[in-house]
Amino acid sequence: MNDISWFSAILIGLAGSVHCAGMCGGIVTSFTFALPKNQSQWPFLIAYNTGRILSYSVAGAIAGLLGQVVTTQSFINPQVLTLFGGVFMVLLGLYVGQWSKLLTKVEKVGAIFWRKISPLSKRFIPFKHPMYAVPYGVIWGWLPCGLVYSTLTWSVSTGSAVQGALTMFCFGLGTLPIMLAMGASATQIRSWLTQSLVKRSVAVLLCLFGLILCYQGIHNW
Repeated sequence: MNDISWFSAILIGLAGSVHCAGMCGGIVTSFTFALPKNQSQWPFLIAYNTGRILSYSVAGAIAGLLGQVVTTQSFINPQVLTLFGGVFMVLLGLYVGQWSKLLTKVEKVGAIFWRKISPLSKRFIPFKHPMYAVPYGVIWGWLPCGLVYSTLTWSVSTGSAVQGALTMFCFGLGTLPIMLAMGASATQIRSWLTQSLVKRSVAVLLCLFGLILCYQGIHNW
């Protein structure tokens, strides 16, 4: 992967934050109630999102390693994985635009794992120190999410644990601005991001990026 690909991952995270506003907005809002009184929320928000992005990076490393194993230990053309990632990105766009709910079925599979680990997060609240928010964020980073899963399929196509981790790290950075903004002013940000025109505009961009990936996969076959 090159710098353009990493920049694209950041843009996907930023664009997909529209989905985060609806999926994770309530989490961020409730997160503020676990904060100590009379303390700045910023160290806790930064710590929480650090843990969340760390989880994304670990998942990306696993996905990239899986892609490496698949392409080196089988006769599968690596471009199949690029095509696979493109298809999922199109599905993500359809999901964000509320034109298809197919990705919800994928989220249901992840929910099985989520139900087992989510109770662990309760051990860290209320937060006594910003560092308590890091493992809390690590756990919540595994929340079933079509946006994350779609980007993970792109990490698989990198065929490398390192590149897969970097892809998801850049994606996490892209989601960071809006997640921090929602923590500081959840009501106003969520109200704007959940507008139909905003969501559908982003959905079209995600679909276009997915189609580009599909074209690359087919063209380089």
